Amino acid sequence: MAAAAIPKVAAQFKKIAPMANRVLIKKADPVTQTKGGIVLPDQTKTRIHRGIVMAVGPGARNDSGEQIPVQVKPGDEVLLPDYGAAKVELDKDEVYFIYRETDILAKINE
Repeated sequence: MAAAAIPKVAAQFKKIAPMANRVLIKKADPVTQTKGGIVLPDQTKTRIHRGIVMAVGPGARNDSGEQIPVQVKPGDEVLLPDYGAAKVELDKDEVYFIYRETDILAKINE
């Protein structure tokens, strides 16, 4: 999904607002073919480790009650673990996932 499409899609997420340090993510489409033209088997298509941040919560609170802001923002591309997300279906076609910010492995800076 292009970064330019993020503001249009972000309006849809006013219905869902992640709480605390939660992040709403749209997983990237699985790669079906390598750059060299090799078609990948279905087993490799099921594991998607990249996603685009669609919405973020306000952040968690520390022991003294101060709010710690989330380190990612809508439009960021991130690396994700295999497990640990809650699946959310907003439309029949659109599936999103909610992760804790601490579960996100890395932010991709390209």
